Amino acid sequence: MTGIVVTDIRRADRDVVDALAGFGSATVHEALGRIGYAGPRIRPIQQGAAIAGSAVTVQTAPGDNLMVHVAIEQAGDGDVIVVVPTTDSAYGFIGELMATQMQVRGVRAYVTSGGVRDTAELREMEFPVWTAHVSSQGTVKDTAGSVNVPVILGDVVVNPGDVVVADDDGVTVVPRERAAEALDAARARTAKEAANRARYEAGEISMDVNGLRPVLDALGVRHLTQAEYDDGRR
Repeated sequence: MTGIVVTDIRRADRDVVDALAGFGSATVHEALGRIGYAGPRIRPIQQGAAIAGSAVTVQTAPGDNLMVHVAIEQAGDGDVIVVVPTTDSAYGFIGELMATQMQVRGVRAYVTSGGVRDTAELREMEFPVWTAHVSSQGTVKDTAGSVNVPVILGDVVVNPGDVVVADDDGVTVVPRERAAEALDAARARTAKEAANRARYEAGEISMDVNGLRPVLDALGVRHLTQAEYDDGRR
């Protein structure tokens, strides 16, 4: 179904969304059981930005940014616009002017499996973007698409209102209904990592801290001296 604009999407609790930004995409991905990562093709155009926001989703025709304009009207403070062309499309769907509109409306970031342009200007204005392509090629405004319907961003389904967590490591999408669970799990994982870090700083190694020796034994991994190894090759 296309030609749909849903105007009243549900969003996760704002305090939960804001808190998730402090944990980062990798921690949230791991904490939720290694789900939600959009994949390595969706990369930041800047370094050091770390955000979380509610997804306003866009399904658009290749090389056509009409529905991105529609999404800007639907997006507001705390949102992230997520744009997915129906086929791989290395066009510059947005640039400085569209990002200016988003920024004024309080949109926190733009995420796409398509492309962007004006990347120097976007970095200068500190508007975060994660994208599969950087391209000077412009778009048209001819074809209907949809706003606030489910889309597939890289390796993950994004529903409107899901929480997008993005930083230098990439993009992780948290289902809206699991946002509070994700926050609790991220806090627990961070606490565990802090405890492990203290043990490493005290001189322990991950082989022991993570109990990996029995794993190696179960897999039949052997430790040999160089002489034993050389004898085994003869």
